[in-house]
Amino acid sequence: MDMEALMSQAQSLQNKIAAAQEALGQMQVRGIGGNGNAVVTMTGKYDVVSVVIQPGALEGGAVTVSQYVFDAYKDAKEKADALIEKTMNEVTGTLE
Repeated sequence: MDMEALMSQAQSLQNKIAAAQEALGQMQVRGIGGNGNAVVTMTGKYDVVSVVIQPGALEGGAVTVSQYVFDAYKDAKEKADALIEKTMNEVTGTLE
């Protein structure tokens, strides 16, 4: 393979990766904590879009609410990680 073809292939891959990263910024995942008492929504680029706490969760006090939110964040991050891996594998899966 000549250098020009290799550079063209690299540029094409770079463009596909950039497009995938932009798409990830538009995708959203939801993490749930405390059996639905807290819900964190984030993008595929880890930007938190919203945090929703059910009114009944407040009865448990600040420590409980904090744990619910933390658990919801962890769940959302795990889902974002999986989404990122899937999306990027679709783009780079052809690499050997």
